[in-house]
Amino acid sequence: MDKHTLTQKVKAKARELGFGLVGVVDAAPSAHMESYRAWLAAGHHGEMDYLASQRTLERRADPRAILPECRSILVLGLPYDNPASAGDVTRGHGRVAAYAWGEDYHDALKPPLQALVAFIEEQVGHGVPNRWYTDSGPLPERELAQRAGLGWIGKNSMLINPQAGSYFLLAEILLGVELVADAPIESDHCGSCTRCIEACPTDCILPDRTLDASRCIAYLTIELKGPIPRELRPAVGDLVFSCDICQEVCPWNQRFAPAAGAELLESRPERSDVDLSSELLAGRAAFNQRYKGSPLKRSKRRGYLRNLAVAAGNSADPGQVPALTAVLREEQEPLARGHAAWALGQLGGEGGLAALQAAQQTETDTYVREEVEAALETLVEKANP
Repeated sequence: MDKHTLTQKVKAKARELGFGLVGVVDAAPSAHMESYRAWLAAGHHGEMDYLASQRTLERRADPRAILPECRSILVLGLPYDNPASAGDVTRGHGRVAAYAWGEDYHDALKPPLQALVAFIEEQVGHGVPNRWYTDSGPLPERELAQRAGLGWIGKNSMLINPQAGSYFLLAEILLGVELVADAPIESDHCGSCTRCIEACPTDCILPDRTLDASRCIAYLTIELKGPIPRELRPAVGDLVFSCDICQEVCPWNQRFAPAAGAELLESRPERSDVDLSSELLAGRAAFNQRYKGSPLKRSKRRGYLRNLAVAAGNSADPGQVPALTAVLREEQEPLARGHAAWALGQLGGEGGLAALQAAQQTETDTYVREEVEAALETLVEKANP
């Protein structure tokens, strides 16, 4: 079978499997390693040290360091739900990013990627060397997607497709067979628009279409394992798992992004927001059962409680004080207790003050004690402006 016919058949099969975007690139090395190294040198990767390992750099620079036989890379985009479909968030609730409303995409994408490889091998009549990834390997995903003609990289660093916006999960299959490469999208269709930059609560969007990940809410609520910096906590708002803000304000999403994503993700829009008090009071067994197979498991329970506490502190809802008090008094995880203390300092009131004063007398963990003292100082400052 000639490569043109094979390419068309593979693309048709990919769309049949649910991938809304399909493109092909050759196995050329990355053209952006110098800028990537500069990004790392500036510390914009935060605590994600794996991004700076020598093994990662070698494999990111050249796909043949991953698969020596690589001749083509199939680049795929799977749409997820438009966050605008969720509507407004109820007071006392926290928001979850739209890609996390359904099954963890790492699990959901495995069967169709395997099926696509099997289809290719069936078409050529023999086994094909391959590796596939979905946000799980050292590949410059958005660079590959842009080269494959799936979109351009916007000012918020997201891949934007002119017909469908940016609500897509990306996946790649490295193949030891030659397919016909697509032409890249060279034009910048962001123009003079700066809505994403202006809307970002933590000012993490950099001028070169990259992010200071150490300030990004997605990083702060998922990748960061320790405390969220106090100066950034107010900017997190009601977000308890990742963030869609820079995409929600994008005109391309407002005009062209479909309401619903791929059925493959088994999205549950009711998971778009969570009741803060109920989630704060849920035990480990309840967390594990509720979020089995969900992306929210990535933050671990301790990180999720941290995020909930920050959202509760930003809620201006005194109804959150009892749950936060229970966390501060009873939760085993110091990370959760510390952020509950901060939240009580934001909400104040007699209940919050009493909880903090009690913790001041009984808390033994150094980090939590620091958070309690800082929260009490905040209440003093509010009482004596």
